[in-house]
Amino acid sequence: MTEHILVKLGKEYFEKNSKEKSPYVFNVSEQANALLNDLEHYPHAFVLASLMDRRLPAEKAWELPAKIMTILGTFEITDLGKISLEEYKRIFNENKLHRYNDTMAEVFYRGVHRIIDVYDGNASKIWSGEPSSREVVSRFRKFHGVGQKISTMATNILARDFYISFSDYTAIDVSADVHVCRVMKRMGLIETESREEAISKAQEIYPKFPGIIDFPLWTIGKNICHSSNPNCRICPLKDSCKKEF
Repeated sequence: MTEHILVKLGKEYFEKNSKEKSPYVFNVSEQANALLNDLEHYPHAFVLASLMDRRLPAEKAWELPAKIMTILGTFEITDLGKISLEEYKRIFNENKLHRYNDTMAEVFYRGVHRIIDVYDGNASKIWSGEPSSREVVSRFRKFHGVGQKISTMATNILARDFYISFSDYTAIDVSADVHVCRVMKRMGLIETESREEAISKAQEIYPKFPGIIDFPLWTIGKNICHSSNPNCRICPLKDSCKKEF
C-alpha cells in the first residue's frame, strides 16, 4: 500500500530531527528559546508554556515563561511556588501576558504546584523512563485547564522535537486546531471541520502514530492553506488535495 503523503511528510520531519538532534527553534526571543530548550534544568518551562497555549498565538504562549522569569528575576520551580495566586493575577494583568489573564494566571499557578506536589518539582518525571504515550498524555491532561489539544501537542513536541523516547506512540493524536481541520477538510479527508472527525481520521491513516501528520498539517494550514486566498501553487499537498473549499 502506498504511504499517505501526510505520513511521508511527517516521517521525513521526524527522522530529520532525530538524526540532527539540534535544539528546537521556537518562534520566540533568544532568551525564551534557550529557556524552553533547557529540559535538564527547567523542564517546567516547557510544561508551563504548553499550558498557556490556549486562545493565544502560539508564539506568545511560548514566550510567556521567559517574560515571567524577567519579571521575577528567577524561574526556579521553588521560587515560582512561593508566589501567591493573587500575585500571579497581578503579574498577568499588569503585563498583559494573556488574553484571559485571571484564568491563565490560575492555570499557571496550579501548574506550578502540581509540578511541585506530584513530581517533586521535577517536571521531566512526566516523560522520563520511556512511559507509554497514553500515560504521558494522561499526565498532561491532569493539569488544570488542559484538554485533548494541549496534552497531545505537548507529548508530540517532546517526541518529535526533543527526541524523548516513549514505549509507543499510538496515543499521540493530532492536535485538531483550525489549521489542521481546515487542511484535512480541503483534502477531502473529513466532511466537516470537526475536531473529533479529524482525530478519528488521523488514527485511521496511521494508527501507530496518528500525531505524526500533525506538523505538516499545521504548518501548511498556518503558512500556505489560509482560510482565504490559499497559495495552492506552492503547497506540497497540491497533487493530493481535492480542494474542498
